[in-house]
Amino acid sequence: MSENKKPLKQKNFYGSSYNEKPGEFPFTHGIYPNMYADRKWTMRQYAGFSSAEESNKRYKFLIKEGVSGLSVAFDLPTQTGYDSDHNLSKGEVGKVGVPISTIEDMRILLKDIPLDKISISMTINSTAAILLSFLIVVAKEKNIPLKKLRGTIQNDILKEYIARGTYIYPPDNSMKIITDLFEFCSSKMPSFNTISISGYHMREAGCSAIQELAFTFSNAIAYVESAIKKGLDPNEFGAQLSFFFNGHNDFFEEVAKFRSARRIWAKIMKE
Repeated sequence: MSENKKPLKQKNFYGSSYNEKPGEFPFTHGIYPNMYADRKWTMRQYAGFSSAEESNKRYKFLIKEGVSGLSVAFDLPTQTGYDSDHNLSKGEVGKVGVPISTIEDMRILLKDIPLDKISISMTINSTAAILLSFLIVVAKEKNIPLKKLRGTIQNDILKEYIARGTYIYPPDNSMKIITDLFEFCSSKMPSFNTISISGYHMREAGCSAIQELAFTFSNAIAYVESAIKKGLDPNEFGAQLSFFFNGHNDFFEEVAKFRSARRIWAKIMKE
């Protein structure tokens, strides 16, 4: 090889360059340069007990044992916008998560939790704006600036129509609420993920790994297009989009799936 010629970049079967590095487009090997060598991923346990009081005890125990974030599970009435004393809530209150009907419930749930140090993930969709509002009120009462709040709100209504069913409002109205949250959090809560676009539920409902990515990215494209139509800048709200995929038993297929997902999403957002 002549001295003035640069060596060609070798590529593998899938078009991925062997000398791609973590933290560089298209992020096949991860989104951070050193991945988790410098900083561990956030460890959470999905939890929500029969009452705000019992859930608060659990969260304090988990923090004491070393978790670095909380993942709040809400009961079905809370997920579908019913108070605990509503007739349709009978038999479901506190069954699959914590019941939250009022701001007082949220105050109890987060009592003595350092919201400026612990990230809060809330698995809630139809009523996401309401639960996020409760969190904001509690943070303000604790004199914690909103820009210091870290965490994620699921806020993924399309997968509720596809796989879970806990939707309340028609699709167009639901999409408006979601993009309103994008807009608010972009300016007020820059460290908070405004959505967790979820393939997990479709996979649990029976789709394949390939279909899981396909359905999830089709939903993600719809959210981004809706936000752009609203006048939002993807270079701003794009950093606050997160994903939630399943991890099944076929180890190598799942590794390939996550690597492919990074490349696909990077390409979609770039183009």
